[in-house]
Amino acid sequence: MTEPAPVKASKPSTEELQRIASQVRRDIVRMVHACQSGHPGGSLGCADFFTALYFSVMKHDPAHFDMNGAGQDLFFLSNGHISPVFYSVLAHSGYFPASELKTFRRLDSRLQGHPTTHEGLPGVRMASGSLGQGLSVGIGAALAKKLNQDPQLVYTLHGDGELQEGQIWEAAMFAAANKVDNLIATVDQNGRQIDGDTDQVLPLGDLHAKWTAFGWDVLTMNGNDMVAVLQGLAEAKKRTGRGKPVCILMRTEMGMGVDFMMGSHEWHGIAPNDEQLAKALAQLPETLGDY
Repeated sequence: MTEPAPVKASKPSTEELQRIASQVRRDIVRMVHACQSGHPGGSLGCADFFTALYFSVMKHDPAHFDMNGAGQDLFFLSNGHISPVFYSVLAHSGYFPASELKTFRRLDSRLQGHPTTHEGLPGVRMASGSLGQGLSVGIGAALAKKLNQDPQLVYTLHGDGELQEGQIWEAAMFAAANKVDNLIATVDQNGRQIDGDTDQVLPLGDLHAKWTAFGWDVLTMNGNDMVAVLQGLAEAKKRTGRGKPVCILMRTEMGMGVDFMMGSHEWHGIAPNDEQLAKALAQLPETLGDY
């Protein structure tokens, strides 16, 4: 099969972004099925967010990736188990060939189950196997940009279950106290984690009130509606530079796009069998070409 071409650098239309997101979801279920390991649920739920971020919102240069990212927007994935969606978007935006997606979770692959840096995979600037660390890293990168008088922004993504980690709230206090206002942290608020619903495992309470009380500028958006995602990210960018870090509480559905994976935490970390893969792919149009 011929290698799918990277998506063009010019900003795609909303309809084009929706088509890209469909291919990303298709990649996710194929990757996890092929190695019978991985986390499809959260990956599927975040496909619209990643697509909007990498193909429309962020200023970044896949052809000249380095760890510093000077003059570019930076993204740090904190909930690293949703690596399938991250890898798919990186590949289709030109960081590495889409054919490499078939090596996901294989021995000696650069595409480990949780992103790491020692393999030198373009697009990955932090290892994120352990939850709770991404906000601290993002704050450090944002402060470095301020010191270097770099006007670009830093984005991070976190799971809502990840907010049960204390380091998140230490970092949240630090960012507000130090006016890290070039940082946009998004929380995937799907209400589910590996052991069940977040309300059953450890209730998170009123996250809007909590982030606000910690000194952040907080907004909400529907993470499974491309128009809403684009509008939400645009509004978040408008709120940067005002003395407060920005938090987006993003409502998503785990397993979005595949009907039998939605509505439950069960698909957080299991792979579809052959029959389930066929059912999933039947619901996800191929738009960029399968790797």
